[in-house]
Amino acid sequence: MRRETFPDPIDYDSPKWVEIRGFRYRLDGVVSLGTPLTIENVREAYSKGIFPWYTPEIPLPWHSPDPRAILIFNEITIPRSLAKVRRQGKFTFTIDRDFRSVIEACSEADRPDQPGTWITREFIDVFVEAHEAGFAHSVEAWNARGELVGGLYGVDAGGVFCGESMFYRETNASKLALLFLIDHLRERGATWLDIQVMTPHLAALGAREIPRRQFLAHLHTAQTTGLKLFE
Repeated sequence: MRRETFPDPIDYDSPKWVEIRGFRYRLDGVVSLGTPLTIENVREAYSKGIFPWYTPEIPLPWHSPDPRAILIFNEITIPRSLAKVRRQGKFTFTIDRDFRSVIEACSEADRPDQPGTWITREFIDVFVEAHEAGFAHSVEAWNARGELVGGLYGVDAGGVFCGESMFYRETNASKLALLFLIDHLRERGATWLDIQVMTPHLAALGAREIPRRQFLAHLHTAQTTGLKLFE
């Protein structure tokens, strides 16, 4: 039996600061620092409500933030303008058709609030391996010319989809890819998804933050249902 790498974050009290090479870094919600990024560790981490997020200058942090952002499907509010674009049917959506292109596009996406990218080449390689192992998944948005113009990827944590990142090359492509994913998950019995940390776009859709302890309880409950989200 494989020895567990990560602690149960439910009562984990991470150190607030760490000093590395004379600099102090804040570590709110970090439950492990410097644990290798491997497919085995990724699988275990997500099953426990933990995810890696590369930060320059410090060993790889693995996070279980408190509070945690989630999107509950029956609380979603679709803005009128987005609903109108959705009805126009400008895009075609697929699942797991081109995972590598999606994660690479996410790594290249311009994010003014995030200098650089946390999706490093190592992240891409390991998450592609997780996709090939069947627990990382992508949604693709294609335009009428067959070009990949938006999408997202994430991890199935055993009945709960944990969203990682989104990108778009045409307006609303990533937003509509998310709505497509939600419809897919609903059809398979899911009622919510993990978005990790709040963003303005997801807040506009009705996402909210809940205490980490509550999130982990929801995660564990979902894991007992045996939902198959991507079969």
